[in-house]
Amino acid sequence: MRKPNILWFCSDQQRWDTIGALGNAYAQTPTLDGLAREGVAFARAFCQSPICTPSRATFLTGRYPAAHRVQRNGNAYFPPGERLVTKLFAEAGYDCGLIGKLHLSASHHLEQRPDDGYRTFLWSHHPTPDYPSGHAYADWLAQEKKVDPVELYAKVSGFVGPGIPTEYHQTTWCAEMAERFIRERRGGDTPWLLSVNPFDPHPPFDPPAEYLARFDPDILPPPRFEPGDLVRQQAFAGVDQQAMVARDPTQRMAVKPADVAAREALAYTAPDTLDGRLIKAAYYAMISLIDDALARVLAALRDTGQLDDTIVVFHSDHGELLGDHGLILKGCRFFDGLVRVPLMFRWPRRFAAGVASEALVELVDLAPTLLDSAGLAVPPYMQGRSLVPLLSGKADPHQHKQVVVAEYNDALALPNASHGTMSFDGRYKTIVYHGTGLGEIYDHAHDPGEFDNQWGRDDGLQSALITHHLDALAATIDPGPHRVAKY
Repeated sequence: MRKPNILWFCSDQQRWDTIGALGNAYAQTPTLDGLAREGVAFARAFCQSPICTPSRATFLTGRYPAAHRVQRNGNAYFPPGERLVTKLFAEAGYDCGLIGKLHLSASHHLEQRPDDGYRTFLWSHHPTPDYPSGHAYADWLAQEKKVDPVELYAKVSGFVGPGIPTEYHQTTWCAEMAERFIRERRGGDTPWLLSVNPFDPHPPFDPPAEYLARFDPDILPPPRFEPGDLVRQQAFAGVDQQAMVARDPTQRMAVKPADVAAREALAYTAPDTLDGRLIKAAYYAMISLIDDALARVLAALRDTGQLDDTIVVFHSDHGELLGDHGLILKGCRFFDGLVRVPLMFRWPRRFAAGVASEALVELVDLAPTLLDSAGLAVPPYMQGRSLVPLLSGKADPHQHKQVVVAEYNDALALPNASHGTMSFDGRYKTIVYHGTGLGEIYDHAHDPGEFDNQWGRDDGLQSALITHHLDALAATIDPGPHRVAKY
């Protein structure tokens, strides 16, 4: 039997609560809604780091950050001893391709490639054409669209507002390149795996004008915020976050285009003012463009007769605070908006349809799930657990793990080199900011918005949760080579 193709679509910095079929009445995501109807959608999927590189290293290796040791953005290189799941698929006869981000090491200039297994490697970490060479998206603009990429992006400025036209957008480029890969002729029964990794909806929040026009900020709900957040976040001033000062996101005000000078800094530097509804409108617009791009890719699968023979998986690497609790962007925080991500699978040949799972799952589970789905052996060094029993209906779709974890360990080049860890058991979320004496405990049964921090209350709960927290973290440590004898 021919092995399935795999379309692996990973957006960047997309929260879990941004899909219409999963409860967001304001989102415009008909394609993702279709995936939810035709496959399995996980409502409680968590990344293992709220930062790009450690998260991507986790789902590409099937190993926790404490094991693969890729804790930071901007690393000089990816550890040569770590094996990417895409390399395993290539060794098993898959034709593998990458379009967009990889981000397993520093990407300020052309990223140093690990032994990734990709035959097709169309790399574009972010759309701004500031690389000296090797930027496939910028080459496409110049060579095929006959547009000067530098001049194109020189016309766009500001943290939030309309960006470049749809026809020139990096997300559009991702879809077009994916279509070409899907339509390639391959000999025999060669299966393929395609990683499609656009930069959006990562900031700056600059969708094409026609997409931004779809969303009226005045009718969108404000971020999750209470005035007490402004005081509460002051206690965490020594814990790294890209927005170091909490702002009131309910104010309606224009974000000044000159908040920061360089466009690259717009992706990582919070503005001095925060209009949560305007930012949310732009963010939803970027996701709507991603949804349309995914529709193009699925149409290519359908047109070539490959749709039902292809595992489609959609997820993001981590979320976005989006004004929740007065914060934006990302950092050493573990609110749901940042660590909870969308995760959806479709494969009618084997997977169930129309299932909305409440199971606790992690992105570390992706690599073993894809290997298991393709009938390939899961290496013993992988720490994630295959989701195939849940996807195929052979296990309770609402039960997978007792606890999920996430970690931030000096992940961004920020002043405090903070280290924080999180565990969540489905009710209690426990967070420790190591070396500071600070922490957070949230009871999701009564406080799903994470406003009532129970850390420091002398009721016995904290000591019990800390014990469970340590147990969960200890389970992520790699014990080394697998055992083959008793001694």
